[in-house]
Amino acid sequence: MPETDPWEYSLYIPNDARAVTVCRRTLRLILTMHGLIGMVDVAELLATELVSNAVRHTKGPAALRVRWSGNGVLRIGAWDADPTPPEPPLPFERGLGAEEGRGLALVRACADVWGWQPLAREGNRGKYVWCELGTAARAA
Repeated sequence: MPETDPWEYSLYIPNDARAVTVCRRTLRLILTMHGLIGMVDVAELLATELVSNAVRHTKGPAALRVRWSGNGVLRIGAWDADPTPPEPPLPFERGLGAEEGRGLALVRACADVWGWQPLAREGNRGKYVWCELGTAARAA
């Protein structure tokens, strides 16, 4: 049974393609330990796409953030130091044969909701791309 108390984890990563695997495996462990094993497969897919974009399309460090609301909503997000907005996702059907550009289409198709926001704090700029999964939707 999922926990009712909220929690949050952040994993800061270098700009290295191997960090995507570290994030995916860490997310699996976090969700398993918190009793959310039913969300692991979709959450791993979404986190992989978000973190891959952060590592592939930026030059600086990045981070994976995972937050459980306590009321059945899991938020997965990737922060990076580049304030440039993400490219809008292709329509899922058009992106199936494409070599690139499918990541956010997958996020849009599999998440309950997704979005992004620019960030600025203490002179640092960047963006946070996130998505949410609800346990009620996963159980149905």
